Amino acid sequence: MSLPADYFAQMYAGSPDPWGFRSRWYEQRKRAVTLAALQQPRYRRGFEPGCSIGVLTADLAQRCDSLVASDVDATALRAAREAVSALSGMAGVELVSLSVPEQWPAGTFDLVVVSELAYYLSPAALDLLVARIVTSLEPGGTLLACHWRHPVADYPATGDQVHERLLAEPGLVGTAAHLETDFRIDVFTAGPTGSPAQREGLVG
Repeated sequence: MSLPADYFAQMYAGSPDPWGFRSRWYEQRKRAVTLAALQQPRYRRGFEPGCSIGVLTADLAQRCDSLVASDVDATALRAAREAVSALSGMAGVELVSLSVPEQWPAGTFDLVVVSELAYYLSPAALDLLVARIVTSLEPGGTLLACHWRHPVADYPATGDQVHERLLAEPGLVGTAAHLETDFRIDVFTAGPTGSPAQREGLVG
């Protein structure tokens, strides 16, 4: 089964930043790699499910005309609102309480970022997450997935298992991959698209 909302409530009750998103160099570097893996300079409308305290959200907002970010935990969302409101030009960010994947925002997106989220889900919920992503991605839209690779006893899946599921989805085309001992990033598009060099006419 997927991890319940109470699991995350207990994590945030113990610490305002239980995973060290702000304090750990590992997390800072991983965010930089994540942002560098995005293959478009800017996106029309993005979605970040499981945004936690909004550290990555604030960075993604700089790359999106509008951004929807969600979390199941109220404490995390309050911290995310503070992180976003501290920056200028964040009027296009919408922070909402959603239990993903059963709940999903309306409309379509040209960017979905699933970072450190999908290994909390049961196999059935992971399948639903993938279906939601494929349905809501615009043609040529981007999915970026980033996950911790080491097994965690509480989690229903590993990061590698999540990414293998995504790689097997026929509606997604892999365009970039970054693999390290600790984490992995895979970038997909909804249907084939040209590479960054092709889009700028550097190659045929």
